[in-house]
Amino acid sequence: MRYSPINNQLFIQNRQNLAQMLKPNSLAVFNSNDIMPTSADGTMPFKQQSDIFYLSGIDQEESILVIFPNAKEEKHKEILFLRETDEHIAVWEGHKYTKEEATQVSGVKTVYWLSQFRSIFYQLTCECESIYLNHNEHLRAVIEVETRDMRFIKWVKETFPLHRLERLQPLMHYLRAIKSEIEIALIKKACEITEKGFRRVLSFVKEGVMEYEVEAELIHEFIRNGSKGFAYTPIIASGKNACVLHYIDNDKPCKAGDVLLMDVAAEYANYASDLTRTIPVSGKFSDRQRAVYNAVLRVMKEAKQMLVVGNNWIDYHKEVGKIMEGELIGLGLLDKHEVAKQDPEKPLYKKYFMHGTSHHLGLDVHDYGNKYRTFEAGMVFTCEPGIYIPEEGFGIRLENDILITPNGNVDLMESIPIEAEEIEELMKK
Repeated sequence: MRYSPINNQLFIQNRQNLAQMLKPNSLAVFNSNDIMPTSADGTMPFKQQSDIFYLSGIDQEESILVIFPNAKEEKHKEILFLRETDEHIAVWEGHKYTKEEATQVSGVKTVYWLSQFRSIFYQLTCECESIYLNHNEHLRAVIEVETRDMRFIKWVKETFPLHRLERLQPLMHYLRAIKSEIEIALIKKACEITEKGFRRVLSFVKEGVMEYEVEAELIHEFIRNGSKGFAYTPIIASGKNACVLHYIDNDKPCKAGDVLLMDVAAEYANYASDLTRTIPVSGKFSDRQRAVYNAVLRVMKEAKQMLVVGNNWIDYHKEVGKIMEGELIGLGLLDKHEVAKQDPEKPLYKKYFMHGTSHHLGLDVHDYGNKYRTFEAGMVFTCEPGIYIPEEGFGIRLENDILITPNGNVDLMESIPIEAEEIEELMKK
């Protein structure tokens, strides 16, 4: 792995936390992601399913984790099943975990080869009453392929029709919303790598540079610092492209007088960071661009102050919307009289700021968390207001990652330049 070994106490504690939430005499099963095909004999790079990584640290395909707190035999309370390697696999694919290495990484003492899974699982199901199964239940998930979890769910339903089946996702959404100190350190490392990439492009961006050239500078800096690369598909959007929220073509030239919106960040050890900065291609904002930029920055600073223990998702976004209304009126984009009589269900600010201000961040960029849960210490949120003006040919978004603590919050990206004057000064160099 490119990342330094992670203290396996993280995974041991995560499993203990989950075990305490399972119903009596239940077992839980977690599968690795598939290696997804492209065409011919091509495949996509492997990306581990984040739940099994969260609970074991195992970063390899065809792995299964079983947690059975009430197992009759002590050795079966936690089990890892791994793909058995051989000389052929070693030559063609490289090293795979040995049983000893898997125990060292995960803290799971019982490790079997995957070929033994069915016989051992049959034994365990004779002892349990309920089986907890995993399936992606993220609100924003769009799933059009059959996952390894879905195939496993079908097999369990057919093979064990009289067992009670339970959902793992509500438990995982609860647990993963709160980050431990080890997790926070990994997110911080991702943020540090992201900062290096951003500072690199400040001296690179100029008139005539292609968006994909900026992308190349960033991926170079991320990989050379121990990241596998982008935490998500990068958005490098110059000019009016910034008004397309999920613009990922990154194939246009950066023109003099335009601003360049970059929503791009590094991962580290599978943990994500999430940054957005908007910079002037020519090294200096126009008066109008600066006015919009500073309006977005003011919204961001006020929104950050509300990411505190005891607040909640619904009230937070309502308050950010009110702040944004005031800024848009000040910019001449909204009329205060029209705002006063607007339909509360269809606020006018949504014309220029149509997305949410914050989302959970962790192993997934849009990480697990229930929007109806009160904010708690240990949660990490993005803070990313924006103003998009297609008729003026530009958009501004700014984004940092914020850790909620018992006494306020900590901006994990506070060292990354964000003030307009600082951006311009750095671009001069």
